[in-house]
Amino acid sequence: MIAIVYSAGIYGIEGYLVTVECGIANGLPSFELVGLPGAAVRESRERVMTAARSIGLQIPPCRKTVNLAPADIKKEGAVYDLPILLGLLTALGTIRQPLPTDSVFIGEISLNGELRPVKGALSMAMAVRDAGKRCLFLPADNAAEAALIGEGLTIYAVSHVREIIDHLAGKHLLSPYIPTVRSPEMQIAQPDYSDVMGQENVKRAMEIAAAGGHNILMSGSPGSGKSMMAKRIGTILPPMTQQEKMDVVRIYSVIGEGSAAAMRQGRPIRSPHHTTSAAGIAGGGKGIPVPGELSLAHNGVLFLDELPEFRKDALEVLRQPLEDGQVSIVRTAGRVTYPAKFMLICAMNPCKCGWYGHPSGRCRCKPAEVREYRKKLSGPLLDRIDIQIDVRPVPLKDLANRKPAESSAEIRARVIAARERQVRRYHGSGITCNADMLPAQLVQYCKLDAAGQALMDAAFERLGMTARSYDRILRLARTIADLAGEEQIAAAHIAEAVQYRSMDRSRE
Repeated sequence: MIAIVYSAGIYGIEGYLVTVECGIANGLPSFELVGLPGAAVRESRERVMTAARSIGLQIPPCRKTVNLAPADIKKEGAVYDLPILLGLLTALGTIRQPLPTDSVFIGEISLNGELRPVKGALSMAMAVRDAGKRCLFLPADNAAEAALIGEGLTIYAVSHVREIIDHLAGKHLLSPYIPTVRSPEMQIAQPDYSDVMGQENVKRAMEIAAAGGHNILMSGSPGSGKSMMAKRIGTILPPMTQQEKMDVVRIYSVIGEGSAAAMRQGRPIRSPHHTTSAAGIAGGGKGIPVPGELSLAHNGVLFLDELPEFRKDALEVLRQPLEDGQVSIVRTAGRVTYPAKFMLICAMNPCKCGWYGHPSGRCRCKPAEVREYRKKLSGPLLDRIDIQIDVRPVPLKDLANRKPAESSAEIRARVIAARERQVRRYHGSGITCNADMLPAQLVQYCKLDAAGQALMDAAFERLGMTARSYDRILRLARTIADLAGEEQIAAAHIAEAVQYRSMDRSRE
C-alpha cells in the first residue's frame, strides 16, 4: 500500500512543497529513503522507528520505501520525521483514514515522540499557503514564527506525536494556534546618544546616515568615541515594517533563530570580529550554503570595527552586496541568493598605532606607513561608503562640562520624519530610502540650482571624484534636505554632503 503525505522543505530562504510517498511491500525487512536525502534525513529512519515503539505503535518487519519529491532537490534537516512516520502508519493501516490533502506536516521527532523545532518554519509556511494548502501542523516551538504570515493558513501547534495521531483519529481534536498578544515589556535601559559628550558633528553624520540608510566610515584615534557612536545607532533607526520583519525572521530561521528573531524588537545589528573569514561574512558552509553576516544584517546594520584589520578578501565581498542588496553564493551543493540590504558602519584608526593626527603627537608612524595602512581599503570599497568622517578627540571642556546632550529619542523623531518623506516620495517604486535611489530617481529628485551645480562641479574636479561618488553625494544631499524639510536641494546641502568625503580630501 502507498500513502501520500504533504510536507515542506527549504532551499536558501525559499520554501517549497514536498510530497512524501510511503510504500509498504512484502519482502526482506528494509527501510529505503530516496529523493536526494541528506545525512539528517537518512538518519530519520532510526528516529521514526524508535519513536513509534516508544509510544506503543508497532511497525512490523517489511519492505519500506519512502520517496521525497521533487527528487532533484537535495533535502536537508530533520523536518521530514513527522510526515514519514504518519505516512508509514497510514500505509500500514494504523491510521485508518487517508491523510487530508489540504494539510501539511513538518517536524523533527525525538526518540520519545516529542516534536522538536525545525529551521525555516516561516518560509515553509509561506510556501504551504502559496501552494493552496489550508492547514499546517508543526512543532509548538515554531508556531509563533509561522503565525507571522497572518491569514490564509490554519496553524496547529503540536508538542507530541500522540497528539496529532489522536487528532487524525478524531479522539482529541487540536485547536488552531492563536498568537498571543504580548504585554508591554519593561523598558530595558539602552545606551543613548545623550551619554556622548561633544562630537556633535559625528552625531549629525550618524543622524544623516540613519535618515537615508547611508553607509558611514569613522576614522579617529582610540578613545575618540567611534564604537560608542556605532553601538547607539539602533536607538535612532526607524522601526521595521511588517514585511521587513518577516524578511529578517526568514533569514534567521535558516540558522535556527527564527523564533527569537520574531520576538526581538528593533532592527538587527551585527558586529563580526575582524578575524571573520570571507565565507563568514558572505555565507557558505557544507551542503546548501547558509547566510553569513551580510544577510544576517539585512534591514539592519553591519558594524565593522577596526576595518583595516579585516582580511582583504573579506572586505572585497562587501562590494557587490552594497550595490545590489543581495549576495549570491555558489558552492558545489548549489547556488543560493540571500537578501543583504543593510546599512554599513565602519570604524578605523588613522594609522597602525592609532595616534596619527592626535594633538599629543605620540604617533611615530612614517608617512609611508600611514599610506600603506590606509591602502588596505580599496578605492571601489570607499566609493561605496557615502559618509567618511574624521572623529577628533573630545576636548577637555566637553568632558568636564557634563551638560546633558540631545537624546536618541529626539534624534529618532527627526529620522522617522525624514524616512516618511522618502516613503511617500518613492511610493510604488520598491525604494524606501535615499541610499537606494536608482539613476532615474536621481535625475527626478536630485535637481540642483545653479549655485549647487557650480559647487558640485568644483568638488568633482578638486577631489577627483568618480561617477559613483558623485551620485552618492547627490543621495546624501537629498537626505540632508529631507531632514531640513525642504524639497529643493540647496547649495548648503551640497556643501555639507561634500564635507563628509574626508577620504577623498585626504587623497588630494
